[in-house]
Amino acid sequence: MPGRKEMLEIAGREVAISNPEKIFFPELGLTKIDLVRYYLAVAEGALRGVDGRPMALKRFVNGADGEFFFQKRAPTSRPEWIETVELKFPSGRTAQEIVVRDAAQLVWIVNLGCIDLNPHPVRADNLDHPDEFRIDLDPVPGVDWGQILEVAVATRDVLEEFGLTGWPKTSGSRGVHVYARLERRWTFPEVRRAAVALAREVERREPHLATSKWWKEERHGVFLDYNQNAKDRTVASAYSVRPTSDGRVSTPLAWDEVPGCEPDAFTIRTVPERFARAGDPWAGIDDAAGSLEPLLELAAQHEAVGFADAPWPPQYEKQANEPPRVQPSKKRGGPPTPEGIVPPPAPGKTVGPTGRRRTTMPLIEIARAATEREALEGLERWKAKHPDVVPHLEPPDVMVDSMRGRSTTWTRIRVNLRHVPEDERPVQEALEVDYDPWEGVEWPS
Repeated sequence: MPGRKEMLEIAGREVAISNPEKIFFPELGLTKIDLVRYYLAVAEGALRGVDGRPMALKRFVNGADGEFFFQKRAPTSRPEWIETVELKFPSGRTAQEIVVRDAAQLVWIVNLGCIDLNPHPVRADNLDHPDEFRIDLDPVPGVDWGQILEVAVATRDVLEEFGLTGWPKTSGSRGVHVYARLERRWTFPEVRRAAVALAREVERREPHLATSKWWKEERHGVFLDYNQNAKDRTVASAYSVRPTSDGRVSTPLAWDEVPGCEPDAFTIRTVPERFARAGDPWAGIDDAAGSLEPLLELAAQHEAVGFADAPWPPQYEKQANEPPRVQPSKKRGGPPTPEGIVPPPAPGKTVGPTGRRRTTMPLIEIARAATEREALEGLERWKAKHPDVVPHLEPPDVMVDSMRGRSTTWTRIRVNLRHVPEDERPVQEALEVDYDPWEGVEWPS
């Protein structure tokens, strides 16, 4: 039997909200219609973050606690007033993606289960030249919030020195985003090249706080994720609600708010009042477009003294000046004799924590889970079983990886026991969470 619908009059259009009382945030007791009301309360700011941009739909049809999937192609059944544009991806495929320009279109995609908004950094009228420079500050596990804020301020200072205005916001998760508006003159590879130069410059100035290293085994502190500027990457936009238990919001800030701010202060319940009282700190962002030329000149200086390109994500075509796509600990030179071992798989699994690759590190696998929350709960259970091991672990030793599945991501957790005395290292046990993203897939013979 069809669920109840609620009709809303928005921007001169009627928008149907299906199952409005469906619980979307169980711990908060908030429903789908509560999520819609949130976005209507901050619509001016949320639209500023997505206006005219193609958007990948990240759909949580069963709420924040349920599984999600990415939908790049616009639903075929949609109102005539829903705009789309054709995107071409690095794979060579194309898709019609939704473009949001008003509150009615915004609410229509929220009704599909889009808790957060994931637009591309380009406008629909110029898909080859980004106008949004995105610096994603991603902390290594164990890094405190204050260090992330220090790196955000250092990033602002470098941007200003190179002629760009930085705009900070909480990510709504573990990090901070700093955006800058660009003149629409540069291609995706050029924007990413500038992002690599920026990350390396921040690392040079703050070597104990920040890193530009792609491989997790080399990282420390806060990673400046330059690859968020590669084509086809999307980031949760301003005023996006994130699928966390407390409904955190990726919230724009003024720079004088950054020192001392707390990420859990910005939620689906608190941000509407803040927006009504203080307005949007990013109100002037579209008037602050700047030039990438100074950062591209810095990139040229880096290359002149021997810096290679930084690694690209694995799904992208290998670049001419890119270093080998192999972890530093896996690089081999001299005799072809392979080093290390292939760690054993967990009971009942066919591959272990490194797949079929060798490693010199004592790795074990803890969880393969549909969600990060489930994986982390499994990690806590494993820690409770091995309390004597936990004090030996350093933050980089716990590796939480987002893995690609069929139409969504899943989470894998591995632990490096290198700092645990050899005679105290636990063996590979059955996974605490054993999720198979490929279950039910029929592979061609």
